[in-house]
Amino acid sequence: MLHQKPQRRGVKSGHAGRCREAPGRLRQKRFAFFMASRTSGRHFFPISLLVPIKVQINGARSLNHLPAKERTRRRTFEMSYIQPQEFATKMVDAGEAKVFMSTKDTLIRAYMAGAILALAAAFAVTVAVNTGQFIIGALLFPVGFSMLYLLGFDLLTGVFTLVPLALFDKRPGVTTKGMLRNWGLVFVGNFAGAMTTAIFMAITFTMGFTLEPNAVGARLMDIGHSRTVGYAEAGAGGMLTLFVRAVMCNWMVSTGVVAAMMSSSVSGKIMAMWMPILVFFYLGFEHSIVNMFLFPIGILLGADFTWGDYLMYNEIPTVIGNLVGGLTFVGAMLYATHYKMSPSRRQLDSHGPVSPLVSGPAE
Repeated sequence: MLHQKPQRRGVKSGHAGRCREAPGRLRQKRFAFFMASRTSGRHFFPISLLVPIKVQINGARSLNHLPAKERTRRRTFEMSYIQPQEFATKMVDAGEAKVFMSTKDTLIRAYMAGAILALAAAFAVTVAVNTGQFIIGALLFPVGFSMLYLLGFDLLTGVFTLVPLALFDKRPGVTTKGMLRNWGLVFVGNFAGAMTTAIFMAITFTMGFTLEPNAVGARLMDIGHSRTVGYAEAGAGGMLTLFVRAVMCNWMVSTGVVAAMMSSSVSGKIMAMWMPILVFFYLGFEHSIVNMFLFPIGILLGADFTWGDYLMYNEIPTVIGNLVGGLTFVGAMLYATHYKMSPSRRQLDSHGPVSPLVSGPAE
């Protein structure tokens, strides 16, 4: 009979001991021992115990047991960046949702969006006047756009871009009438919100209309005069300039709206929005909702132009230009190339399976 090796105390027959414990249980014990040594002030710790420990974040399981393709797919999904094909679908879904939104919710969200953006414009002009550096005001202006987007409020410039996509895609129940209804409600809400802020800031700049406007108020009056009467005095060239500035404005602003859909994290959304909004504001492009604040407050403060000048020589052409810019340069382009993507040339030639990476952007 062969000599049997004495069994260690505390180890039952049929078990290999601690080294044969379930891997998950063993990691828990090692981590618990590590934390105990940290909290108790002990300065020694067996380094060998650290080697097999794999940090698991938020309870996520390791992906090493999965095939390579599956690991790549899951890690891509968990990243903050969202692929163009995915956020293009989100754009169409968002447009459809806005068409069917109730009148109450549409008006409230549009009202708050106009009020917040107007306040951001007042903030940016105040910073520019007090510092003498317009670039500083432009750098800080996107804070308002970021706030209203993260709160789920709606600007006219945004629905100009998103809502028609649901109509293009022939979503059930989405009609031209529904689209125009949404645009009309958002316009009214944005104007009411911007006017509310304009009245509040006019009171602030004049001590309740008892004093002459301060330096910021005087600057707002100059902006209103130069961008209404100034365009009118330039004739056809002035109106062309106004229209082009409006087109380029919503090119940038709608890019900011869409860019926020590229990320699933708050920080990523803010960073993506900030850049195009900074560009539009610093270059002096014409934004219909910002102008709903700039020009009414100029009139309230006593600037030398009328409501008719404002509507004829700024607001109406700006709204049309914003519609053209957002829909053509952002909405329609992304819809055509990412949502309604044409088959790749390789697929047409081979009629075989094609890697999804083929249609991706060139490195």
